[in-house]
Amino acid sequence: MHTRDGQLLYSLCDYFKCGKVNQRLNKNALDYRVKKYSDIVEKIIPFFENYPIQGEKLKDFEDFKKVAELMQKGAHLTELGLLDIKKIKSGMNTGRVIS
Repeated sequence: MHTRDGQLLYSLCDYFKCGKVNQRLNKNALDYRVKKYSDIVEKIIPFFENYPIQGEKLKDFEDFKKVAELMQKGAHLTELGLLDIKKIKSGMNTGRVIS
């Protein structure tokens, strides 16, 4: 998100009581990052299930949920599982092929 709109990201930190806002190097952009798995599955995912994202970003959220489910099953601990997660990640955002 552009730095001029950063207050929204800081508001997310306050609302969810988790995550951090980081500025991208050499860019006027900010990212909201949540690293704690329990915060993702207990706060972030339920919020967006209750208040669904509209438009193309919904597909990215669905892929994000798939990765969280794979991690819950321990897939990230195996080479095959990591390959599955990387494949999903590569198809998100700008990597998504529009059908």
